[in-house]
Amino acid sequence: MPTVYVTRRVHFNAAHRLHNPARSEAWNRETFGPCNHPNWHGHNYVLEVTVAGEPDPETGFVLNLSHLKEILETRILQKLDHKNLNLDVDFLQGVIPTTENLAVAIWRELEDALPAGRLHRIRLYETEHNYVEYYGEE
Repeated sequence: MPTVYVTRRVHFNAAHRLHNPARSEAWNRETFGPCNHPNWHGHNYVLEVTVAGEPDPETGFVLNLSHLKEILETRILQKLDHKNLNLDVDFLQGVIPTTENLAVAIWRELEDALPAGRLHRIRLYETEHNYVEYYGEE
């Protein structure tokens, strides 16, 4: 059977501050620029989750997308949408919430939650022009 890739796209809004507490204020300002603002800043994130697998012979689905929608709602959106990534998100505690680190953390939240198929890719847009892709550990 062929491998097919199915993708679900969702949106969430969140605030964060890029700051490394182990480094000086000057280093943080120079390294992270406006993203180090002490009163936070926010993004309108777009998340694409791609699942790979063989279509089930009985349904034709790699994964029922309504199941993926529900998983994303409970495991990701309820935890991230309209939240402060530095303060409110349990799976980001102690992590600098860059888009790179957020993509890896989202992968970890999802990798054992799929009832079918396998997680293939996380694509996370921080802005219209900037995104990160993560394919799991090689």
